[in-house]
Amino acid sequence: MGTMIGHDSDATTAENYRRFARLEAAGRSPAYERLAEAVAGDEEILGFLARLPPAKRQPNLLFAAARYLLGDPANPESLHDLVERRGGELAVLMLQRRTQTNEAARCAVLLPALALLPGPLALIEVGAAAGLTLLVDLYSYDYGGQKLSGLDPDAPVMSCRAIGAVPIPDAVPEVKWRAGLDLNPLDPSDPADVEWLSCLLWPGEEGRAERLAAAAATACRHRVEVHRGDLLCDLADLAAKAPGGATLVVYHSAVLAYLDEAERRSFAQVVRALGAVWLANEAPGLVPGVVLPPGGHRDFVLVKDGTEVLARSDPHGGWVEWLS
Repeated sequence: MGTMIGHDSDATTAENYRRFARLEAAGRSPAYERLAEAVAGDEEILGFLARLPPAKRQPNLLFAAARYLLGDPANPESLHDLVERRGGELAVLMLQRRTQTNEAARCAVLLPALALLPGPLALIEVGAAAGLTLLVDLYSYDYGGQKLSGLDPDAPVMSCRAIGAVPIPDAVPEVKWRAGLDLNPLDPSDPADVEWLSCLLWPGEEGRAERLAAAAATACRHRVEVHRGDLLCDLADLAAKAPGGATLVVYHSAVLAYLDEAERRSFAQVVRALGAVWLANEAPGLVPGVVLPPGGHRDFVLVKDGTEVLARSDPHGGWVEWLS
């Protein structure tokens, strides 16, 4: 697939790591801000990255793979040592794995939009990883005191600050059917896969590790099939399996950054041809042709059917501001 947002294909790897430090990690993970700056000045690590395909040089992937092998988040010294002593092992892991930040709290952003649709719903998530954000009706929610109970009393509570007239429903929507699509599906009952998801979390972000563990346990109790496939080639076949009598919804979060501009346009055509409701929860500028409201460079934007801007949100679901 294409390149990452925050990754400029015309920039050097060092420039992209400095960009990551400044635009992505600053204010969110001081440890990774320092680490990215260190990588940008470390010729041995830059040389290691240069031997990988361009799509495999991204900070999130390097830092997660290092954490997987080290057992703890890397620091500049431990990462340099890892590249020096175990570079082959690190490269194999980075070639095998993908960045699949399966943040279940994003359901708090999706829920109000889903609840406005006529039920029951048939859900397809593109880039579903372990399927944790397909369980939107099982989790409970707390929108700053306005609470909503999900169908699984043992599932985690997603806390989300509501800004503006967020249409918080009285009950979770009815989901008749759900399925995921991913190039590399993960199994929530496989300790190695859950460990990989945990390694994608950034040090300094409170509560995410506990939420991931609870969401993975929920996914083990309520198994969802995540099909192996490509969003351009295989989405239509999966959509054809959805039952009649339900509103088909295709949605995704933090997926379009992995596609180049031509692929994003092609994907929009594929989704529109399905006659489904399309919800894109993505970084600004990734849904083709959408005019965006002003906001922070790190905010996500929730767009319905490729045209209607519904909300702006925290990329990990910590807050949502309703705009429509």
